[in-house]
Amino acid sequence: MLFYYFNVGLTYFAIGFACAVFYTFILRKPFLGRFWGAIIVGLVGSFLGGLIDQLGAHIIEFLSDFNSVNVIASVITAAVLLSIFSKVSSPK
Repeated sequence: MLFYYFNVGLTYFAIGFACAVFYTFILRKPFLGRFWGAIIVGLVGSFLGGLIDQLGAHIIEFLSDFNSVNVIASVITAAVLLSIFSKVSSPK
């Protein structure tokens, strides 16, 4: 059972990290804290997306599952948080 929770947490971590890399290096969005700030926000967004998925499982039941993780909810929430954080921390 411990391996199951570790696997789910590792999946959320990978999703948050991948979103942070995408926003920082591919889209070249500015972040407070640069890459480390983007990683933190991406991880929070990924885990928050997983929490939203668990609370509203009946609403988004039709979305895909991978390792018992709703990947789409995690990616969307991480991307939204990274976009908001990028706009807030932009030095304009």
